[in-house]
Amino acid sequence: MTWEFQFLDAIQTYLKNPFFDAVMPFISSLANGGLIWIVITLILLLIKRTRRTGFCCAAALIFMLLFGNVFLKPVIARVRPFDVNTAVTLLIAAPTDFSFPSGHTFASFACACCIFMDNKKLGIPALILAILIAFSRMYLYVHYPTDILGGILLGIFAAYLGHWIVKLVETKWKKRKGQI
Repeated sequence: MTWEFQFLDAIQTYLKNPFFDAVMPFISSLANGGLIWIVITLILLLIKRTRRTGFCCAAALIFMLLFGNVFLKPVIARVRPFDVNTAVTLLIAAPTDFSFPSGHTFASFACACCIFMDNKKLGIPALILAILIAFSRMYLYVHYPTDILGGILLGIFAAYLGHWIVKLVETKWKKRKGQI
């Protein structure tokens, strides 16, 4: 048994309880299809003072979708832990795509880090939500710890990439308008 299964099984042994069995599927579902992060991005885009952060989140989410879900998942093609350890009863519908990287975690950290980089006050609750979503994926036995770690690292990278893209576009826009 690998350390990853030992870790997941420890969560099942020591943390599994009726409260978490009800709460973790809900927390995880917030990020299904990136929904909570798409909604937050749209809200940020609608408010003038947070629009830059919204564009950063949008760029990071697009990168996450293309690089994580369209490219990495099928190339790595990692089988999910519940497919290997079939003794675990899932609390949610079994995901049908591959395991690495965790898309829920990737999207969550991409947006939460974008928000944190621009606004620490809003970024801290966003990061707490991202951490809860990431943990929920292990609690639900649908991702290995390294899927989560990969999602976190790629999410942080996506946030920096999103900021770089927004800064590049801003610079080109200002040059075009003769402001630089």
